[in-house]
Amino acid sequence: MYKTVDAFMESVINKNPGQEEFHQAVEEVMESIWDYLQENPHYQHAKILDRVVEPERIMMFRVPWRDDQGMVQINRGYRVEFNSAIGPYKGGLRFHPSVSLSILKFLGFEQIFKNSLTTLPMGGGKGGSDFDPKGKSDNEVMSFCQSFMTELCRHIGPVTDVPAGDIGVGGREIGYMFGQYKRIRNEFTGVLTGKGLNWGGSLIRPEATGYGCVYFAQEMLKTRGDSFKGKTVAVSGSGNVAQYATEKVIELGGKVVTLSDSSGSIYDSEGINTAKLQWIMDLKN
Repeated sequence: MYKTVDAFMESVINKNPGQEEFHQAVEEVMESIWDYLQENPHYQHAKILDRVVEPERIMMFRVPWRDDQGMVQINRGYRVEFNSAIGPYKGGLRFHPSVSLSILKFLGFEQIFKNSLTTLPMGGGKGGSDFDPKGKSDNEVMSFCQSFMTELCRHIGPVTDVPAGDIGVGGREIGYMFGQYKRIRNEFTGVLTGKGLNWGGSLIRPEATGYGCVYFAQEMLKTRGDSFKGKTVAVSGSGNVAQYATEKVIELGGKVVTLSDSSGSIYDSEGINTAKLQWIMDLKN
């Protein structure tokens, strides 16, 4: 049995050297539940802590693809299937140069708890690649996505692992990957969420995450007898989640004054209204 959080974290760090993002995520969770664990030592006796921080399976693979100049490029792909105790692995795919095993383990670890809190039978996972879709043509993105799915398809399925989109992975990328999965497996199944409506996607799926974020904040405000009306709101990002979060805040009477991306940020003291938001959506999408 571990006597302290520090003792447990020492074990985690020794097993996962150099994975600072993962260490931080584990420590934050353990600090929040440690008192409960001391009151219920049977969880430690059954090694629940050691199990929950160890992924059930990790896939890391080479992703070769050809750019528009005919040159072969190589990226690294990952899928961390962290925990399937209550259902198939569920979690997004992220395409960004910062993607590493540590970041995906951190995200996959937190996904376990996020998914369980929905009360739906979903496990936790995360995946992606250090591929950067920014500045790439549609053909280059398609070439990469098809190569990525050629390997990933053998590890996922509607009752095994159901990936979704994340940073750098929107409807276009999901569409390319779903097409490749369908071609290889010769089956039309719900193996990816975030698809377009024309090939099995859900109504209001693009809005769901941003709206959900604002609805959650709205419920928190209600516990204090407050609301978004008249509030000044700072939104981080300008992608899918940020766009629809901004839309919902405006609808609820708040004033969004900031949006950002990796190249910088904007500040509008008068507030980003519906017309300004539409301009940003046209620019980003």
